[in-house]
Amino acid sequence: MRSVFLRKTLLLVVFFLLLPFAVNSAAAESHVKQRIYDDAGLLNEKEVKELEALAEKYGAKRATDFIILTTNNEENKDVVEFMQDFYDEQAPGFDKPHGNTAILTLDMKNRDVYVAGFYKAETYLDDHRATLVREKITPDLSSGDYYEAFHSFIKTSSKYMGFRPGVDPDNILFNPWFQIIASLAIGGAVVGIMAYNSGGKVTINARTYQDNENTKVNHRRDKYIRTSTTKRRKPSEKSSGGGFSGGGGGGVTRGGHSHSGSRGKF
Repeated sequence: MRSVFLRKTLLLVVFFLLLPFAVNSAAAESHVKQRIYDDAGLLNEKEVKELEALAEKYGAKRATDFIILTTNNEENKDVVEFMQDFYDEQAPGFDKPHGNTAILTLDMKNRDVYVAGFYKAETYLDDHRATLVREKITPDLSSGDYYEAFHSFIKTSSKYMGFRPGVDPDNILFNPWFQIIASLAIGGAVVGIMAYNSGGKVTINARTYQDNENTKVNHRRDKYIRTSTTKRRKPSEKSSGGGFSGGGGGGVTRGGHSHSGSRGKF
């Protein structure tokens, strides 16, 4: 009897010791943040899990939630309005509800795509950068490669947010291959100059063997032929016009949250 009592007591002790861990694990499981809202059913389960993991990884890097939102848009809302209502109602954000968020919205009914950035993402993923992101993923969207497009959206948006505001992230000076080639070219030029200078100075020139006393100019003649002038029309300057292909720009949600943005077709 005593051994049975001891076993029961031991089991109770172990149970109460492990209970907090089980509760915390269940709570953590129930509060997993969702970032992929594929209401249009464009992805399989494996792709959703991979994109969720990718969004979590790059979201932590940029302190920004990267969200994918797809819809068949049965209510036929404008894609911008649809995204704005989602942000107001779902309150996404890395740091807090209604916080740093970058959203890619896909309207399958009207074939519209919209890239938007809130708070930190509004600054680091402004209208111009949002347009660059949208233009990069549009070919994949048009060909139906939705997983590739969403994957590219997350990685490209994160990459662009690594540059300070106002800098063109596609500038060739930031291209790693250009930097390598430029470094090799500069290094080669330096080595070439050093090699040239190490060969000694040439002291022989055209005057070395010239006999100035017995050398004379026998005849000189200058003949004027003609002068011609060519007129060329100055090209007129084209107006920059403003805006980008697709464009659309940002706005403010009905809840008062300002955002950047760029819209287009796919």
